[in-house]
Amino acid sequence: MTAHVTDDSTVDAITVEVISQSLGGIVQEMQNALFCTGYSTIVRESRDASCAILDSEGRVLSQFTVLPLHLGAFPACVDALLERYPAKTLKSGDAFVVNHPYYGGSPHAPDMALISPIVLDGKLFGFSASIAHKSDIGGMVPGSSSGQAREIFHEGIMLPPVKFMAEGFVVLEVETILAANSRTPELVLGDLSGQVGATALGASRVADLCAKHGAAVVAAAGKRLYLLTEQRVCAAVKEWPDGVYTGSAKVHSDGLEGGEPIVVRVSVRIDGGQASFDWTASDDQVAGPYNIRPPLVRAVCSYAIKCLVDPDLPSNEGLTLAVESLTRPGSCLEPYIPAPVNTYMPIANVAAEAVFDALAEILPMARIAESSRGISGTLAHFDRSGGFPRVQYELPAGAIGARADGDGVSASKAHVANGTITPIEIIESEFPVELVRFELVPDSGGPGRHRGGLAYVREYRMLGEGQFSSRVGQMLSAPDGRQSGRPGSAGATVVNPGTPQEHVILSEDGTFRLHAGDVLRREMTGAGGYGNPLTRPVEQVVADVLDGYVTVDGARRDYGVALVADDAGYRVDETETSRLRAAVSA
Repeated sequence: MTAHVTDDSTVDAITVEVISQSLGGIVQEMQNALFCTGYSTIVRESRDASCAILDSEGRVLSQFTVLPLHLGAFPACVDALLERYPAKTLKSGDAFVVNHPYYGGSPHAPDMALISPIVLDGKLFGFSASIAHKSDIGGMVPGSSSGQAREIFHEGIMLPPVKFMAEGFVVLEVETILAANSRTPELVLGDLSGQVGATALGASRVADLCAKHGAAVVAAAGKRLYLLTEQRVCAAVKEWPDGVYTGSAKVHSDGLEGGEPIVVRVSVRIDGGQASFDWTASDDQVAGPYNIRPPLVRAVCSYAIKCLVDPDLPSNEGLTLAVESLTRPGSCLEPYIPAPVNTYMPIANVAAEAVFDALAEILPMARIAESSRGISGTLAHFDRSGGFPRVQYELPAGAIGARADGDGVSASKAHVANGTITPIEIIESEFPVELVRFELVPDSGGPGRHRGGLAYVREYRMLGEGQFSSRVGQMLSAPDGRQSGRPGSAGATVVNPGTPQEHVILSEDGTFRLHAGDVLRREMTGAGGYGNPLTRPVEQVVADVLDGYVTVDGARRDYGVALVADDAGYRVDETETSRLRAAVSA
C-alpha cells in the first residue's frame, strides 16, 4: 500500500474537504455510539470520553473534542502501543487497552484508552481510538481518585498497552483481571465494551472511506488536513507581536502540603509565526495527586492556541505541530514516576490560565479572569448486605471567568475540563440519594465591569449508609479577577450545614462517613470578574438583582448601586448610588 508515500499536495482541495467532513462525521458517529451504549453515568451523562482517528504513526487526523486534553493523550497511548507491538504484528479485529499515565498517555488511571488498529489489505493504515473514564479501577477509595494518594499505585490498577481483543475475541485473562480489580466490575466492563464497539465502528467507517476514495488518497488528504491546520495557526501567530511574555496561575487548597499553593509559570515566545511555551519555572512536583504529564501540557498549549486563533479549527495533529512545549523533569508538569496524578485537572486548567495571563498583554481575546478550580470528590453508597459499594461519580462544574468584553458563564466546566453536569433525575433514579437543592449561588460571581460566572450548590440527602471521598477539600484562594475585577467565591463541601452536626470537609478528612438522613452540600467555586465593578452599568446590576444573580446587599457593597424595594420590585436610589460610585473618578 502506498498511503504513506503519496504526496499530499497532489490531492485536490475538494477531495481534501470531502474527506475532512467524512472523518469528522466518523468520529462524531463513534462518539454518539459510545454515549448511547455507556453503562455508567460518567459516560452516558457526564460524557467524560473522546473518540479519534489517527494515522499509522499515531498522529491525530480527527478528534471529536469533548476533552481537549485527549489531543495529547491519544498520540502518547499509540506511541506506547507501537513500542510494544510492532505495526506488522497488528491485525484487524485487535483492540488494545491502556490506562498507565507513565507507560502510556492516559491523564490518570481511570481514563482507559481502547485502541483498534485499522488494517487494510494486510497493512496498517491507522488507528480508531477512544478514551473513557471508568467508575472504579481499585485504589484507596471508591472511584479510585483519592486526595490522600501519594503514589500512582494508590490510584488503582494500571495497564501499559495490552491486547484486550484478539481478532475479534476478548482476551479473557485481561477482562478477568480488570473485573477483579474494580468495585464496579459490571460498569467498567460494560463501558469498555461500548468503547470496543465505538472503535470497531470507526475502523469500519474508515475502511469504507478508503474503499471509496482509495487508501492512499485518504492518507494523503488526512496529512494535508493537519498541515493546513498548522499553516492556519502559524499564519495567525505571525500577526502577533514578536517577544517573550510571561504568565502564571495557581491552585491553592487545603489538600496541598502545608496549604501552600502550586504555581504554574509559563514563558511564551512568539517568533515569526512560531509559538513556544516554556514551563520550566513551574513549581516542583508535589507528593499529593496534583501533578500532570507532559502530553497533557502540550494539549493545553494546543487548546489555548485554538481559543486564541479560531475556536472552529479542527482538532488534529496540526494544533500540536504548531506549538513547542518545554517542561522540566521533577516539576508538577513532568513528575517522576511514581508521583500520583489523579487530580490533574486543576493543574491543567491553571496551565491554560497561565497562557492567557501571559498573552493578555498583546491579545484582547486572551483577557479573561480566572475560572473555577473545582471542588471534587466521590460519593459511595454501601449495600446492607456488605457487597460492593455503588459509586456515584459526578464531574463537578463551577464557572468561567469574565472576559474583557463580556460576563463569565455560570454553572459550567471551565477550559480543558469540559463535560456536563449529571441531571437530577438520573442521580435519584440510580443512587439511594435525594437531591434537595440545586441552584446558583448569589454573589458568587466575581464583581467586575463584567461579572464572573456564578457557582452552583447541590445538596444531597443520604437515603442509606455511605461515604464521601474528598480530593481537594477547601479552596484557600478563590479564582482571581482581572483589571480591578474581584475574585469569585471559594466554595466548600459541608455535611449537615446549619445544624449542630455541621462539619466542613477538608482534604485531611480523606473519607468521611455518611449516614441515612445526612445532608452533603457541595458548593462550587465562582469565577473572577473583569474590570472595576463600580463601572458596571447600573441597569445591568439591576437586571442581575432581578435574576437573583446578585443580592441587594451585594449590589450596594460590590457595585455601588443602592436599590430600594417598591411595588414594581426595586428602584434605584440615584442620589445614594452617585455617592457610592464617586470613588470611580476619585
